[in-house]
Amino acid sequence: MSPGKRCTILGIESSCDETAASVVVDAREVKSNVIATQFELHEEYGGVVPEIASRAHIERILPVIREALVQAGIDEDEANERIDAIAVGHCPGLIGSLLVGVSAAKALAWAWGKPLIGVDHVMAHLYAGALDVDDPLRYPAIGLIVSGGHTTLCRVNDSLDVRVLGRTIDDAIGEAYDKAAMMLGLGFPGGRRVDERAQRGDDRKYDFPISRLGAESLDFSYSGLKTSLLYMVRGKPAGKGKERKFERDYDDLTEREVDDLCASFQRAAIGAVMLKLKRAIDSADGDGVKSLIVGGGVSANSRLRAEVRDLAKDRGLDLHLPAIEYCLDNGAMIAGLGGVKFARKEFDDLSLSPMPAGSLR
Repeated sequence: MSPGKRCTILGIESSCDETAASVVVDAREVKSNVIATQFELHEEYGGVVPEIASRAHIERILPVIREALVQAGIDEDEANERIDAIAVGHCPGLIGSLLVGVSAAKALAWAWGKPLIGVDHVMAHLYAGALDVDDPLRYPAIGLIVSGGHTTLCRVNDSLDVRVLGRTIDDAIGEAYDKAAMMLGLGFPGGRRVDERAQRGDDRKYDFPISRLGAESLDFSYSGLKTSLLYMVRGKPAGKGKERKFERDYDDLTEREVDDLCASFQRAAIGAVMLKLKRAIDSADGDGVKSLIVGGGVSANSRLRAEVRDLAKDRGLDLHLPAIEYCLDNGAMIAGLGGVKFARKEFDDLSLSPMPAGSLR
């Protein structure tokens, strides 16, 4: 790339059930952000079916990439001149889904003669707050990733130097929301639907547990909250094995009861996040922490967004919260962090492999 030329990255993301591509300039200016969701394919199963997801990625990956180029004003014939590198989320995620995106990225990098950049998509969630904003991320920071597969607290020294402080020991918060929606008959995906109903309910109507895991723990657990909601909705089961039966089901609930259950569940679910965030900030007191960075699909939650804003203000921290369109898995966060790696000349070769586990430790 010649001196003074702006860096243009094509980012590809296919770690779970979103097929996404984006063009980002200079690691922050989003020129396009195309996402093909698969909600309709997985709804009847109440969760993502890996084989269905990977097959859908195969069908959608090239149209999504083409649309991202079109929206960025890049003709396919000139893409090899205007794109400086291909970034791809290669971990963590569903191996079949990752394989589709990585294969497409490797093919384009080879065909266009461009550098290939592998990106950990969880780390990319922590970078999403830098997209399309004027203020750069300030480090060091406390980072929080909340999604369907991750509930993780981190110390973020810079965009590529991240150390895990705590993570879920069982269910991720997004998974807990999806299961809660199933218990309440709200369908899949559950996070947005539970959040919408919660805003109409009484969050003190039911007393659900807030997981603590010890006085100093920064880990999370959502299995207890999930079980508590199940028993509140259906009663305690009688019998064992095939003879096991519940007293009732969600069909017996009134609309008001559903609203109140959603609100009370959300108070406990977000309460656990805020409890651990405060612990992490307090443990880093005097250690130069300047910011709070939040990312992941659950960062779109209305209650979480309100409470982290209040916490950051109370503790005198900058808050970096992604725009709603950059909360879910997307290509822009991959291209953005890919731009950072491009500037540092951190490239991969065509042996880059998809990995179900991430690089964060």
